[in-house]
Amino acid sequence: MDKKIGSFDVIGQLAALRRYATSLVRNKDDAEDLVNDALVRAYERHGSFRPDGNLRRWLFAILHNTHVDRVRHRKSAERRDAIAAELFDPIVESGQEQVVRLNQVRAAFMELPEEQRQALHLVAIEEFSYQEAADMLGIPVGTLMSRLSRARTRLRAFEDAHGTVPRLRIVGGSDDTTT
Repeated sequence: MDKKIGSFDVIGQLAALRRYATSLVRNKDDAEDLVNDALVRAYERHGSFRPDGNLRRWLFAILHNTHVDRVRHRKSAERRDAIAAELFDPIVESGQEQVVRLNQVRAAFMELPEEQRQALHLVAIEEFSYQEAADMLGIPVGTLMSRLSRARTRLRAFEDAHGTVPRLRIVGGSDDTTT
């Protein structure tokens, strides 16, 4: 299969697609399958890509829609594999604190409801604008903003429950000083 659609480089988008897929399905092997299925779909439907369109947004939308289709077809057999926070000794060496904290934050992110996790991933990690993320998810911008707000609130609640470490800066939230 030609990995380029016209003059557009699909390979350059693989890392971002894998990250998004991993945040959707919570498992690297399933994420690889999802990315592969989405790329096959993109190849089969490459004629629907507008030459003046944004390849990245188009691929992310296909990936999202592929995931939604999978969830619909496997709803009854769906199992939620949450990434469990690694058990650790209460006395943690200082070099390990960041690793433990990262695992805790990752687990909290993966415990978010899917719709909130999708919205937060697209805006905070992939840095799509609210409008672009809303378009990819097929929802109004206001709905996206509501999902982001609920996700940030849940992450802050997690942070408050684990308040022995410095506060997280939740990108785009009220504590984000970069906006």
